[in-house]
Parts: sequence; structure tokens; C-alpha cells
Amino acid sequence: MRKRLHLPAIVAALVTAAGLLTAGSSTPAAAVPATIPLKISNNSGRGDAVYIYNLGTNLATGQQGWADAAGTFHAWPAGGNPPTPAPDASIAGPGNGGSITIQMPKFSGRVYFSYGQKLVFKLTTGGLVQPAVQNPSDPNRNILFSWSEYTLNNDGLWINSTQVDMFSVPYAVGVQPVGGATKTTGHLKAGGYNNFFNALRGQPGGWANLIQTAPNGSVLRALAPLYGVETGALPANAMDDYVNRVWSKYSSQTLTVTPFSNEPNTKYFGRVSGNTMNFTNSAGQTVTSFQKPDSASIFGCFKLLDAPNDLVRGPISRTLCAGYNRSTLLTNPNQPDANDSGFYLDTVTNHYSRKIHAQMADGKAYGFAFDDVGAHEALVHDGNPQTAYLTLDPFN
Repeated sequence: MRKRLHLPAIVAALVTAAGLLTAGSSTPAAAVPATIPLKISNNSGRGDAVYIYNLGTNLATGQQGWADAAGTFHAWPAGGNPPTPAPDASIAGPGNGGSITIQMPKFSGRVYFSYGQKLVFKLTTGGLVQPAVQNPSDPNRNILFSWSEYTLNNDGLWINSTQVDMFSVPYAVGVQPVGGATKTTGHLKAGGYNNFFNALRGQPGGWANLIQTAPNGSVLRALAPLYGVETGALPANAMDDYVNRVWSKYSSQTLTVTPFSNEPNTKYFGRVSGNTMNFTNSAGQTVTSFQKPDSASIFGCFKLLDAPNDLVRGPISRTLCAGYNRSTLLTNPNQPDANDSGFYLDTVTNHYSRKIHAQMADGKAYGFAFDDVGAHEALVHDGNPQTAYLTLDPFN
């Protein structure tokens, strides 16, 4: 399963390079301890047992593995071909109405949580095999679960609520800085869980096919549209009409991309020629080019919209991806569009992301991989974290 790791691979690398982290890091590196507590509260209203997993990369050694409840790191053993069972890395989670506290080490990874059953993880010679529930034969297909992504390093903590791969379990994340107020994100509006699935069912064009149910008919999740396209649940041409209109518009007009909010004079200018959108810098030099993207490239922000961790193509691609998913490229030739009141208004858009944002209490979500363009993502950060929070919210 292709996993979109926003924090370590995208946010940290690009934002650091652009000089954007300094504003959020108010303390010296030495202020961040080796571990910080993560308080996990279960307000779900469900009686199922909960299982917690803290998996990722040890930032001190570069090894992949898991952390136990005390924050002690364990490297994965060698895998096999076919994949071999991974060690049981589960931590018993809190029952309904309860909470537990575990320790988070300096990691870049994920905190998984499942209801009712433990997740199945396996190891190949290349590392950990993570759940791929778009595959009907995946052993986790009928388990209710989700995850939060985080990075804890010498510059602080970044932790998010993500729906990039699927919308499943309602939850929120938070961080309390030393001597400061807790910052939280990810809570749904009242009724938001059911409202999202009802809205997706009512969206024409195959969007209801993204919903997966358990054998007993209960809702498990909605897959992100990339996996809908890849499995045939969503038409492969879902975004084609919008792309064609973008291509027509910028064959005779210029698309201006200003990818760094703190560098307003760094601009790139896009024009379409045939099947290619070429971008030039202020000196008129061509710096990168993009072929006409298909729906999978747009929903996944990859392939024809690949975004390497550099300072030119990656930032331009991130901006284009956001503009396509939010359908703002036709209404605003200056990107990114800062006004979210104009997002998702075209009939051809990422309706999955649109409906998720509509149900979020603060309007923020990770509805697609680069939803952080313009800071519309469900992410909290602090350079001097004291405690992190993960709250399992009610389904009703």
C-alpha cells in the first residue's frame, strides 16, 4: 500500500528548506526530551477492546521498528519472502471512558489504533508491510482502525489527524507545550461521522463506492479516491473534464505559482504547450515541466504530479496538486489560493476531501496528501512539547 507520509518526508524537509520552522520553534533543541508522554483517551462510546501501535523510524539510528509503552525502541527483525509475521507490537489501549499514557520517543512514524481486533503486520526483506485495505484479501480489511502520523525530533513535535488514505475512526490529536495551552485538531462536528458517510452516499459519479462495510453491514471506512480509481470503484476519468478545462485556459493565459508564503518574490509561471505545462522563473528560464495529469496523479499527488523534496519542482507540484483537488485553478490564476471559501466549488472536484472538511469542527483535515498547502491540514506543532494527546471520539 502506498503510504503518504506527510510529516517526515514532505513537511519537515520542504518547510525546513524554506526556512519556515523557525517561527514555530521557540525553544532550543536541548529543550526537547528523549521521550514525551502521549495520553490516549477513549471517548468512542464503544465497548470494543482497543489496541495501540507506535511504529516508525528511530531518528537517532535510522532503524525501523516499534516503541513499547515505556518508549523503548525495538528494531524489526529481518523479514522474508513471502512475508513473515511481525512481532506483536500492540499496547493494550483504554476502555471506553478511560485513558492511558504511553511514552513517545524521537520517532517519525505512526500511532495505529484498532477496535475489537489486533492488526496484522508482516515483514518482507524490504521492511514492514502496512495494511492495504483497498485489497479485499488484506487481513486487516474487516478491522476497524486508523492512525495518526507524527514526528518528534529536536525541533519539537508535529502530530496530525489524517484521512489521506481513508476516513474511518473519528479521533483528534493535540499537543500541550511547556507552560502553554493545549492545541488540538481533528474533532468532527456533532453528527459529523454519519453526516460524512450520508453525504458520500448521495454524491453522484461513483463516490459512494468508496465506502467499505464489514460482513455484518456496518461501516468500516471510506477509501480515499486514489484507491477508488486504482480498484475501479471510482471512474478513472473522474477529473478529466476539469484537467481539460485547465489545459485550455492556460494555453492562452499564465498560471502564477508562489509556493513559499515567506518568499513572495519567488514565483514561477506556467503555460501549456501541447501536452505539457512548462514553468519558467522570473528570468524566463524553464525550471520544470508537467505532462497532462490523470485522475490518479491528482488524487495521489504523485506520478505525473511527483513532488521531490527540492526547492523548485516539489513546491510547484504541491501547489498544482492542491489546486486540482480543490478545483481552484480555473477560478484563480494565482496559486495557491488562500481563500478556502472558493474551494471545491466546481462540479468536478475531490468530493471526498470536500465532504471531510465540511464535517470538521475547525474546518481542517488531511483530505489529500498536500492539504497542508496554505495550512488547511489537521496538524498541530510545538517546539517545546510537554504532552501529546490522542482522543478517540464518539461515532454518533
